[in-house]
Amino acid sequence: MMTQDTWRSDLLLVLVTLLAGLGWVFSREALLGMTPIFFIGVRFLCAGLILAVPGYTGLLRLAGESWRRALLTGAVMGVAMCLWIVGLQHTENMGIGAFLTSLGVVLIPIVGKLLFGAHTARSTWVALIIALAGLACLRLESGLSLSLSDICFLGAAVVFSLHFNLNSRFAARLPALPLTTIQLGVTGVLALLLSLFIEPLPTVPSGAIFGWLLASIVIGTCMRFFIQVKAQGMAPVSHAAVIMTLEPVWTSLFGILWFAETMTSIQLLGCGLIFGALLVSRWRMILRRPQAV
Repeated sequence: MMTQDTWRSDLLLVLVTLLAGLGWVFSREALLGMTPIFFIGVRFLCAGLILAVPGYTGLLRLAGESWRRALLTGAVMGVAMCLWIVGLQHTENMGIGAFLTSLGVVLIPIVGKLLFGAHTARSTWVALIIALAGLACLRLESGLSLSLSDICFLGAAVVFSLHFNLNSRFAARLPALPLTTIQLGVTGVLALLLSLFIEPLPTVPSGAIFGWLLASIVIGTCMRFFIQVKAQGMAPVSHAAVIMTLEPVWTSLFGILWFAETMTSIQLLGCGLIFGALLVSRWRMILRRPQAV
């Protein structure tokens, strides 16, 4: 039975996926006047500092081992975000990039099995086969060759799946707000340090670019993560599992509406197959059956 709290949590989760899709738009616009790694560094460090204000008390309560776990997961998140933003900088189609990155959901149990010996359900392998078919459809017209953006998005998907596994095993018992604060801050610091070595010195952004950066920080990062933490605390796992798969769909729609992107029929089929793989990978959650990750 759908209670009022369930409806509220579902609507909040839909809002989270919308904000995530908008985050792609804000980031792509900001990249017109900022180098990618520096942008990620500023965006996530500022977001971490903002969340540190309400999370200050929780940060003081964390013990040494909790800090080490949060720092580790933050470093992995930083690598994933750097790969993602380089992919976004070089992509010609934001929607395709979103579906490629979403493959991290399918890879979560596989990475868990390879690194932690976790049991993997048969539905995971079915989802992987469907996802590979979708990936092939996305790149059939280019002779199955992968572009630099494809490689970065797929690399980000792998590292995101590792981040999820580490969060589940090493940091699941940590308070959500201080954990999120540390991870965002570590991502920002890591990206800024990397930017110093591989990117030219930044210049002062124009007013428009600064606006997109501010939107990325406040809306695409702080609001998104705050609402996501709140909504997931209210929602049944089965609801959250399905609703969160909407992010690549919204991103594709924003790409069409904002950047006039188009997809061929075979590319649309590929996106549809990947979306199907996301649902299959979470099928046990949908049916409320236990699933080892």
